[in-house]
Amino acid sequence: MEIEIFVQLLKTNLNRKDIEYMKIEKLTAQALKRVDFDRYLLAAAIGKRAEAIANGATPLVNLDPKTEKFTNIALVEIAEGKIIISNEG
Repeated sequence: MEIEIFVQLLKTNLNRKDIEYMKIEKLTAQALKRVDFDRYLLAAAIGKRAEAIANGATPLVNLDPKTEKFTNIALVEIAEGKIIISNEG
């Protein structure tokens, strides 16, 4: 089903940036579910993890920090459940 949607998107006049934006929106929705829809907690977690990646931490997903934004890598890690976020201490 996802492939069909992607093929339909390619048939429209959307450019690569539009498609990338739609992927980020979907990942953000998945990540928000993992933090009980707390946008501020998610933003803080992404910032902290992106900083760790920028300082040399190894990504937990198969994305290259040399070509991908650190924040996008952090978002994917959270959306996929590779990093557990809690509001405690």
